[in-house]
Amino acid sequence: MTSTATDDLHATTPGSASRLAPRAWLHTDAPALTLNGEWDFRWSPVADAPGFDDPDGWGTLPVPAHWVLHGHGAPSYTNLQYPFPIDPPHPPEENPTGDHRRTFSLPTSFDAAARVLLRFDGVESHFRVWLNDALVGWSTGSRLATEFDVTSLLRPGANEVRVRVHQWSAASYLEDQDQWWLPGIFRDVTLLARPAAPIDDVFVRAGWTATTGNAASAGTAASGRPATGTGTISVPTLDAVFPVRFAVPELDVSVVWDSAEDVAPITVEGVEPWSAELPRLYDATLSSDGETVSLRLGFRTVSIEGDRFLVNGERVVFHGVNRHETHPERGRVFDEAHARADMALMKRHNVNAIRTSHYPPHPRVLDLADELGFWVVLECDLETHGFLFVDWVGNPSDDPAWEEAYLDRIARTVERDKNHASIVMWSLGNESGTGRNLAAMSSWVRARDAERPVHYEGDYTGEYTDVYSRMYPTLQETESIGGGPATPLLECGPAEAARQRSKPFIHCEYVHAMGNGPGQIQEYEDLVDRYPRLHGGFVWEWRDHGLLAHTPDGTPYYAYGGDFHEVVHDGNFVMDGLVLPDDTPTPGLAEFAAVVAPVRLSVSPLHGTTTAGGGTVLVENRFHSASTSGLRFTWTLARNGVVEATGRLAPGVVPPRESATVPVPSEVLAAAAGPLAPGEEIWFDVVAELAGPTAWADTGHVVARTQTLVASRPAEAPRASGAGWDGDRLGEATFTARGDLSSWKELPVAGPRLELWRAPTDNDRLASQGGYETADPVLTHGVGDPDAPSSASKWEAHGLDRLTHRLVSVSRTEHGLVQRVRVSAANSGAGVEVTHRWTLTEAGLQLDTTAVPFGAWGITWPRIGVRIDLPASLVDESAEWFGTGPLESYADSSHAAHVGRFAAPVSLLTVNYSMPQETGHRPDLRSLTVGPFTVSSVGARRTGFTLTPWTAQQVGRAGHPYELPASDALYLYLDAAQHGLGSRACGLDVLPEHQLWPATTAWSVLLG
Repeated sequence: MTSTATDDLHATTPGSASRLAPRAWLHTDAPALTLNGEWDFRWSPVADAPGFDDPDGWGTLPVPAHWVLHGHGAPSYTNLQYPFPIDPPHPPEENPTGDHRRTFSLPTSFDAAARVLLRFDGVESHFRVWLNDALVGWSTGSRLATEFDVTSLLRPGANEVRVRVHQWSAASYLEDQDQWWLPGIFRDVTLLARPAAPIDDVFVRAGWTATTGNAASAGTAASGRPATGTGTISVPTLDAVFPVRFAVPELDVSVVWDSAEDVAPITVEGVEPWSAELPRLYDATLSSDGETVSLRLGFRTVSIEGDRFLVNGERVVFHGVNRHETHPERGRVFDEAHARADMALMKRHNVNAIRTSHYPPHPRVLDLADELGFWVVLECDLETHGFLFVDWVGNPSDDPAWEEAYLDRIARTVERDKNHASIVMWSLGNESGTGRNLAAMSSWVRARDAERPVHYEGDYTGEYTDVYSRMYPTLQETESIGGGPATPLLECGPAEAARQRSKPFIHCEYVHAMGNGPGQIQEYEDLVDRYPRLHGGFVWEWRDHGLLAHTPDGTPYYAYGGDFHEVVHDGNFVMDGLVLPDDTPTPGLAEFAAVVAPVRLSVSPLHGTTTAGGGTVLVENRFHSASTSGLRFTWTLARNGVVEATGRLAPGVVPPRESATVPVPSEVLAAAAGPLAPGEEIWFDVVAELAGPTAWADTGHVVARTQTLVASRPAEAPRASGAGWDGDRLGEATFTARGDLSSWKELPVAGPRLELWRAPTDNDRLASQGGYETADPVLTHGVGDPDAPSSASKWEAHGLDRLTHRLVSVSRTEHGLVQRVRVSAANSGAGVEVTHRWTLTEAGLQLDTTAVPFGAWGITWPRIGVRIDLPASLVDESAEWFGTGPLESYADSSHAAHVGRFAAPVSLLTVNYSMPQETGHRPDLRSLTVGPFTVSSVGARRTGFTLTPWTAQQVGRAGHPYELPASDALYLYLDAAQHGLGSRACGLDVLPEHQLWPATTAWSVLLG
């Protein structure tokens, strides 16, 4: 090696002339040698590191890996900010550099190779390669494949490859994605033997059209298989040495092309189409005299007709997620088993689409998407978001000096993955402003692949994209885009707005899933149902990016921005997924699955009081292309949560986009008409579940459900007990002279204590969009008050986290006591007059609480309820309850909840969010048992409950779970109400109908 020059670190060009033209990532029988494994490694904090022959500082590092996850330097998280000066195209001089080297010998399988290529599938951000001391070349484009021809540099016996990777380069200005900066060789390194008669590249299009008279929606009722149609196989690119044989055995296709001029489309009848729901694949091979390439063909046709985005002639609704490649220990290093499990988890939660934010994933992810079934928006490795801070001055997107880099990136994106049926749209990148280079990318894509539409959210006026795409528009603006009452569109004049409204619309990001949330999924889904121009969207995002770290004493935790002492960072904004870093699905994911379920179930009202009253169950099939033949429909009848009867419904096979009705079972009608005891409820549940196993779930997996209350009778008020006080004892409880509860069933307890505070959620703390508390979204076209601070800051300013309690009076009655308390915060004239009335009844001790606000509030409350402190020993117990569950739910995130009897360890009643926050609320409690204690709601207003080892104040002060103190008690919160969740961390504030405003409130519970 003779050169260590770093001039190319400043180059706007994407790489050296020695790089090979991009091509498809193919499955081939040609020999290959993986160079993954242990490499010699040396790290330097600067770009001008010592030469490779310098003996000092060497150790080892696995390849693929990120060196910052192996003790060399540190990760850095930013969302918008560049972690270096905005001085394009120059990287900083403080440029961490990793030198990698290893030796290898070619196997005998390479003896017949005409050429040998060296392929890197992913290196962040700039790398230079030497083979046997000769410079091979350099490249950028971290998430893109690079190949070099190294044939002439190889020698018999041992060969040495050296790779110098720089963390920063001019290309880093194009890679400001919302994720960790993780340098290194993080994808595979491979030597490829190319035969004398190779197949170097191929682009196979497999289109599908319905056979005349056999519409795509028809299906075959008996089997539920999709309608067959006509498949058309075309090969616009075939870079090979002829002759070449193309074969699809299952379709009796076997043709030989003797020259490029012979390559022609092939029409095949009786072909089953590919879709995200029925991912039918046909194995194909392409063979030359020297190589066989294996392909999996999915026949499908993508088109836009007017304002409809169609696949195989039918409108697609994306119920998608934005997927980053992230793992708490490996970072972006690919693990196929984990990726498959992750994508199966998506399928089990009714996710049907993936946007590959904001770069192409490992190529095997696209194989899995073809196989398991996802609509994929494949995004280029491009984002320049940090130029926002300089008003986009110098943004590469509109600078001709960067055109080659932009076109290189989109070409390497499209060429690598063009053969995948799952990819239905190309995306130019993300949050890179707008400009001539993006327009040039779009023109290139259209010339290369005319079928798939072009997406880019930043093209607000629709100059060079085929679909209209937005992030986090309000409900009112979304409705306007769909065809409802007109509102202004972002950065559009009247003509531009009309153009955008003529296109299919998708939410490329919406309902930001940070921490406890998101709320308002249903409201967006309702608009998609109402307006066919709206084609759904992609939740931001699938998974938290937490990195496994340890405190000095060895306690593990998941780190976020700032935990590695970054100079600039964006905190825990990287923890914004529907899945936690440890693979745990959040309640938000369950909510999403319930809202977007592809089968909608509903029960018509049951009329009258006799079995002749009737009633029907409506089964609506919202699948794009699948019938309900793979599902079975079961029902249960439960009295007060105890199942009394079960059975099957038989709606027949319902074709896609059609519906069927079946009668409500006679057992349900009889129970609805029969006598009820006081306090009884009869619930009718209908569930759509898998009738057999799939690649992503077992038989019985629940796809959709509905629950209907068919009959109920109010409970009678508990009758007063004939017993009274025995000293300080009242029934099974004792009280202090102040009127506070001091023991219950011989165990120490404390309370009740009025509580208005909850540990702020991420949505409570942040204020990315305007507030709805001071701006009615109905009157402002959904635009919130831009000057409104976050809810949490207002709550804190009013002292809701530090309320003081002053006893006003306490008096005993014959069978109880009345305690009056004045609650307010320091330096505040606003407060709450609280009355706790205890009454001993034959069923237990009843607590009636009335809260009357006074003074000038002017803000919402996070909650209104009481806290009772139970013994800390109960933290290790299990709880049983009759009410809503099984997971937490809130006013604007409640569709996954249903009424039943549930049990769980106390430790699992709250979610271990990466930043501690409000969690564990379950409204509409009937009864709860933990240890020897039972609590029941009394009266028409049912309370919600939370059981947690920490107070809301303790949770709110902790930045990580390990910062929570040792538990002193088990805290039982009994809430009359809680404020909604919203999505204001990056989206809408809590809607008015889900806000909690100060008001006189009364609620009752029974301690038994």
